[in-house]
Amino acid sequence: MIGALPIITADQRLAKPRGIKGCIFGKSGIGKTSLLWSLNATTTLFMDLEAGDLAIEGWQGDTIRPRTWMDCRDFAVFIGGPNPSLRDDQAYSPAHHAAVCQKFGDPAVLERYETLFVDSITVAGRLCFQWCKGQPEAFSEKTGKPDVRGAYGLHGREMIAWLTHLQHTRGKNIWFVGILDEKLDDFNRKVFSPQIDGAKTGLELPGIVDQVITMAEIAGADGQPARAFVCQTLNRFGFPAKDRSGRLDMIEVPHLGQLMAKIHGPVRPAAARLTYSAAVQDQPIEAAANPSHVN
Repeated sequence: MIGALPIITADQRLAKPRGIKGCIFGKSGIGKTSLLWSLNATTTLFMDLEAGDLAIEGWQGDTIRPRTWMDCRDFAVFIGGPNPSLRDDQAYSPAHHAAVCQKFGDPAVLERYETLFVDSITVAGRLCFQWCKGQPEAFSEKTGKPDVRGAYGLHGREMIAWLTHLQHTRGKNIWFVGILDEKLDDFNRKVFSPQIDGAKTGLELPGIVDQVITMAEIAGADGQPARAFVCQTLNRFGFPAKDRSGRLDMIEVPHLGQLMAKIHGPVRPAAARLTYSAAVQDQPIEAAANPSHVN
């Protein structure tokens, strides 16, 4: 019997439940961990890497507390399942998944959870780097001395593999929170970047997740600062942000439960999602390609 080409039709694709994968960055103390209060405690699993759960004292949801990078990898393959393209000696492979299931039991225990809240990706990066510094790649083959470049190279690959595996957990919402650094560039301008060891993870993370949200203090109409979500790439603050759903406004109320409900809402028409600036549309092609020549 000749098999059929495994095409997924539009109806099949739209009928499958798909979780939201996103990250929320903000300065320390802005209230990122407290976003758990806005989620359904019975269907949310809290991955507490920071041991900083004082802000949610009394929250009734379940928690796991990985202490090492190996714990983080084990849980990622437990919740995300195996990657059949990997060799048995690689993390997230079928062999890794089988070993973890023997350790933790039946993965069906996770079916009750719809959302995984990881606090924080900043600490996950530190655990990963600490593990990487002890691996053979972190030492020079010639001298046997520590090789920082080798350690950072391994760190970048490990973090991207971990994030990508969790991103492929299609049926669940997965949110990473992390600290946002504010610095000045060579021209004394403010620039913002996620606080993660190594440059590779911070650069590639926006391309892995669906949503990048900055939680920040924004002045309201009365001039008083208030917490808000900045959700669109083109924002006047220069904050990192991205909305793959096309459903979010530039500024949203800092309520994660409401935000997810809006993302899961009705699809906006393509004409409403693909908007272009009239100023750019009216320019000649040459001018639009070379903005410095526009008066």
